[in-house]
Amino acid sequence: MSGAIRVVVHAPTPTGGRRVRVNGESLGLAYGLRDVAEFLRRAGLEIDLAEVAQVPWIDWRGGGPEHWGPPGGPLTHG
Repeated sequence: MSGAIRVVVHAPTPTGGRRVRVNGESLGLAYGLRDVAEFLRRAGLEIDLAEVAQVPWIDWRGGGPEHWGPPGGPLTHG
């Protein structure tokens, strides 16, 4: 993975989704790890679903990869 690529998964929104950005470009609202993997695939970054939560080049903000519910709500794994 090139150091030039910047992936940010933002904190959960009130609806529970998390905005995903690559190099500042919004790729969409993810509701689970599958969505993150698919957005990255569409952006040309091939990643195995099992690796999404573990790779160091994804910046998880407002909670780690296990946080998908709305703020203050139950956690769900996507």
